[in-house]
Amino acid sequence: MDEFSAHREHLVRVAYRMLGSLADAEDAVQETWLRWQRTDQSEIVEPRAWLTRVTGRICLDVLRSARVTREAYVGPWLPEPLVERLPTDASDPADLAELDDSVRIALLHLLERLSPEQRVAFILHDVFGIPFDGIAAALGTKAENARQLASRARRLLHDSAPPPLAPLSEQRATVEAFFDACQGGDLGRLTALLAPDVEFHSDGGGQVRAALRPIYGPDKVIRFTLGVLTGNGRSLEPEPALVNGQFGLVLRRAGELLGVVVPDVNADGRISRFSFIVNPEKLRHLLPVDGDSGVS
Repeated sequence: MDEFSAHREHLVRVAYRMLGSLADAEDAVQETWLRWQRTDQSEIVEPRAWLTRVTGRICLDVLRSARVTREAYVGPWLPEPLVERLPTDASDPADLAELDDSVRIALLHLLERLSPEQRVAFILHDVFGIPFDGIAAALGTKAENARQLASRARRLLHDSAPPPLAPLSEQRATVEAFFDACQGGDLGRLTALLAPDVEFHSDGGGQVRAALRPIYGPDKVIRFTLGVLTGNGRSLEPEPALVNGQFGLVLRRAGELLGVVVPDVNADGRISRFSFIVNPEKLRHLLPVDGDSGVS
């Protein structure tokens, strides 16, 4: 394995957390590789640190140019889901993967509130432990400025941080109970499984039908969810999955991919948020029913 390949997976993780898109992350890492090839590698003392800084700088440029595009985005913007299928006989997904809050859909969505500079500084320092002098090199500023950017980002996120999640096994139990209650139309059970301030965010990107604004409150969320599950008169086929490190469902109808739904199950066993990604451009990397490649 060559030097760059040894760090490639790390660089993709860095870029995805900054950009919220696996495709964009891969493009950023490819650009990093091109710059690596054009550099005298014998002069690079710490390749991993150098590559991380370069990837951060490339992502900063992407974020700056993407701000205009995302401001014109139709409806809520959600990150591209990272999906790992569960074996059909898995009774406890906690045995298969550890929860990683840094890729949590709700957190990546929240990062959209930060400026590009704040986002890069926060992710490089708080998630990957990069020293501020290295972050400053990526941002083209001084170390103290990089420190202040990360600090401001931390304060902004602290006030709106999503609540901690229940263990994965409890997430699965709650999500499956909610889906079963939907199938049976049990409104009392559905309400009991939702937090009073529950939110529903759906991302269709203007390409498919989706709620153009977040939905708030148990009654409205239940009505919308039942509409999704019973639409077109055909039953929905939920496939359990790990999505960005938490339990979710890949939804199909008559074998056709509909979307990915990620419920946030709080420590009290109630769902506080749904993230529903139906934008086809964000689902292209998912496997077909009988495929065996493309899952992270």
